[in-house]
Amino acid sequence: MSEVHVVTGAGPVGWTVAEQLAEQGRTVRVLTRSGSGPGHPLIERITGDANDPAVLQSAFAGARAVFHCIHGSKYAASIWQAELPAAEQAVLSAAQEVGAVVVFPESLYSYSDPDSVMAEGSPRGATGGKRGARTELLRARDASATPTVSVVAGDFFGPRVRMAHAGERMVAPILAGKNVSVVGSSRQPHSFTYVPDLASGMIAAADRPSAWNAVWHAPTGPAITQKQLAQAFAAAAGRPSPKVRVLPGWTLRAAGLFSADARELAEMLYQFERPFIMDSAASEAALGVANTPLETAVAATVDWWRQQG
Repeated sequence: MSEVHVVTGAGPVGWTVAEQLAEQGRTVRVLTRSGSGPGHPLIERITGDANDPAVLQSAFAGARAVFHCIHGSKYAASIWQAELPAAEQAVLSAAQEVGAVVVFPESLYSYSDPDSVMAEGSPRGATGGKRGARTELLRARDASATPTVSVVAGDFFGPRVRMAHAGERMVAPILAGKNVSVVGSSRQPHSFTYVPDLASGMIAAADRPSAWNAVWHAPTGPAITQKQLAQAFAAAAGRPSPKVRVLPGWTLRAAGLFSADARELAEMLYQFERPFIMDSAASEAALGVANTPLETAVAATVDWWRQQG
């Protein structure tokens, strides 16, 4: 079987998956509209539209696994519903032609009982908005004739993660010696996933046919509060612990009456107003992966941000 691995998209997840694959000595193709991606002798960067069947047919030739890491063009339920199902079906069809497994990064949005600790066997039947959009995507993957794997992660942090609660909203202010603002609550436990750990979980799942056609969890450390994460970033940066200010949920919900962007964020406030915890023990055992210790992960994250100036 060919050792070609294809990655669609070069955001934080796609970039990191491609880097890890190349570091393991595997031949990688990265498909993006701009031709971007990591620079490495084993990585071929392809410019093209991942919605174009002809482009996919060429990019997927000889592929063993496809890591589909392209998201919607905007953080909005209507955009996800309009863009993502057709895009995933195009990728699944092209992968089926070459006999490749398709691996997807996935969120916790579809879990329909988020007040309980979310494990691999927890119900995933959430409806409405962005949560329902993720549920429908998972159902379509399950119904596909193409083998698939979905690897679920909590909120991201890590190198290249900018637009995130634990990205530019937290690390950048700390490095600038400023206070941090968070939504919902600064004291509720929340699961955060280090993106390199998500990438390692996706690769491990692709390598194990016994793990296909299932939903797994990315290796994720113990849940911590947003305040604790901010303190960990500050310690790694050698900065004083910042003051952590909370944007109450009611203000974001009120803003949602006038702002579509605020409305989309307000939909997910339940994740930060109450404990929001995932468990990855079963996946770590089955896939042979482990989460990176928090101290190591935040140090690497701070180092990357400093390199960006």
